[in-house]
Amino acid sequence: MRSIQGRIGWAGMATFFSAAVMAAGMSFVTAPAQAAFELPEGEKITNVPAIPRAIPQKEAYELYDPKIGKNFDLKNFWIRADVRVRPEMRNNACFGSALAATANGACNTLATAGTAARGKSNDSFVQQWVRLGIGYDLSPDVNFYMEIIDSAVWGGNGTAGGANGAGGVDALNHNGSTAGGGGNNGRLGVRAAYMLIRNFAGVQGLSLKAGRQYVIFGNHSLFGHFDWANTGYSHDGVMLQYSTKSIDTYLGWFRTAESDLGQAAPVGSLSNNIAGTQTGDGDADSDMIIFYNQIKSVPGFLIEPYYVFYRNGQNSALFAGQGQGTPKHSNQVRHTVGNRIEMRKGNWDAINETVYQFGSMGDNGVGQGSALNGGAGGCANNGRCLSISAFATRNWIGYTAYETAWKPRLAFNFDYASGDGRNNCGVAGSQNAGQACGTANTFENFFPTNHIHMGYMDVQAWKNMMSPSVNFQARPSKDDHVEFWYTNLNLANSQDNWYRGAQGAYVFSRVGNTKKHIGDELDFSWTHMMMDGKLAFQATYGYMFAGSYIEQNLGTSSNQQWGYVQLWMNF
Repeated sequence: MRSIQGRIGWAGMATFFSAAVMAAGMSFVTAPAQAAFELPEGEKITNVPAIPRAIPQKEAYELYDPKIGKNFDLKNFWIRADVRVRPEMRNNACFGSALAATANGACNTLATAGTAARGKSNDSFVQQWVRLGIGYDLSPDVNFYMEIIDSAVWGGNGTAGGANGAGGVDALNHNGSTAGGGGNNGRLGVRAAYMLIRNFAGVQGLSLKAGRQYVIFGNHSLFGHFDWANTGYSHDGVMLQYSTKSIDTYLGWFRTAESDLGQAAPVGSLSNNIAGTQTGDGDADSDMIIFYNQIKSVPGFLIEPYYVFYRNGQNSALFAGQGQGTPKHSNQVRHTVGNRIEMRKGNWDAINETVYQFGSMGDNGVGQGSALNGGAGGCANNGRCLSISAFATRNWIGYTAYETAWKPRLAFNFDYASGDGRNNCGVAGSQNAGQACGTANTFENFFPTNHIHMGYMDVQAWKNMMSPSVNFQARPSKDDHVEFWYTNLNLANSQDNWYRGAQGAYVFSRVGNTKKHIGDELDFSWTHMMMDGKLAFQATYGYMFAGSYIEQNLGTSSNQQWGYVQLWMNF
């Protein structure tokens, strides 16, 4: 971010001209309204008519109406922007099998688990985004910010291309979807738009942010910006923050349209969450209440206890995919209680995050004999008869030799998230077909940045998984950073599915599956910074050795390769 001083250049002239035109237009439009409220000197309105106040009058006729368009000062106006271009390729996205066109980007279906058709499933594409952030400081404590984003796939006209030219079935969708994008094919949208008020209501240390905003906590395990994707996450709502020297407390309410944040693509949402459509049905929306705390009073430690309430509504259209590897199960009320502890002392750093989830959700057996609409063995009348019980933990410990020239760091990681031994119960073709569901034990990953946690190839969500890894990093120069990462990928429960980075099913487990070892991933990444970090070049290559789970549930065992180069400019 940087301030623009004075009315210099075309940007200043354009801004001044726009403000003048707006002010003139507002005066013209509101002149008749003003005339209606002309009063004798010394008189005032005592019985104000019932008029909508959601949009204030353009010119104040009462003490408490905001003054619009008269206080603009170019010196309080600032902008930020970034441009990113990333060519990317992936060979054997489904490890020697073909993509299942009817499985929403998965490598198979419940019906074809273990017998998937062979195919190369190769893919290559070029992504680009441009973000422009516009801010204005009304005062040191009152700020306005809006960020627009153009997300594109070169040559794709905003449409996600599938492997080998097949549209819409790519297991690793590169986003920019046309869904809901209207005339611009989903390219252009609003990533953020909010007002920030510090010392709110005169309370020192209390701030309020209202509008579309990034929601980021901890190390992005449950809530992150997901900027690796070409759209990323943002949420509509209100966040209160109260800060002291010893503690920061956050309380936020957010409403999310599930049609906009489907998360069915590993690099973003199924529908473009910045320009996507609403379903027109409020039952399809979800509500989140986040209560997050950061205790800073223990030297060398940051302690973060939190609670999340998540309620996902339901409608008939959403039930069709229940229990079939959907990223988020509709018709649920989920409570999340967790704590994150981060330690940094000397050369050592360590993190532990432990999370437990409980609540209730609906059955998944529409049309399968245990139907939500009252069929035998299911949750009658769209009820929530499944008891949620899920658990996850994230851990790492690292040592950085700051005293040496390259500042090498060695870290050991262990991630775990529970799965469900009776997942897909009631769904035809599953191992528990025809059975009534009792519990729901698959952990919910919410809206994270999974790309940074379990290998860079984005083949694993924090969901039915167990993964130890070893990570090595070094800085050969002040402008260079290299990283080697080995990750051992496994399922927590062999009867649940394998979920890719954005939480939809990557591979459906076959009936009677006993294998848990997905494979082994090796990643190498090099980053070179230029212009004091304003410009960065990055090249990354990943190789995944297929494990016994892939062979048993796809019938193939080819290894997967992935890589990209990226140029990112920030100013």
